[in-house]
Amino acid sequence: MAEHVYRLTEVVGTSSESVDKAVRAAVERASRTLKGLDWFEVQEVRGSIRDGNISEYQVTVKIGFRLMDADELHPEYSAAGASQDPD
Repeated sequence: MAEHVYRLTEVVGTSSESVDKAVRAAVERASRTLKGLDWFEVQEVRGSIRDGNISEYQVTVKIGFRLMDADELHPEYSAAGASQDPD
């Protein structure tokens, strides 16, 4: 098994419907910016109350992502670079 090194980022997802949807929103948004996401951990759940009802769920999530080498991040560059002749 390969050894990996991870970095953590903390994000807050929100939803007017549920804690689950707030967590999913946080992970989905992070996945559009970061590569190598492997795990998450819910740190805190809180919310807003309006007129005696829950109006919003807010979930703080730590997300772990692998630190990657350049060829893992951009395989198209390493493949292109390998096929070029060095004058």
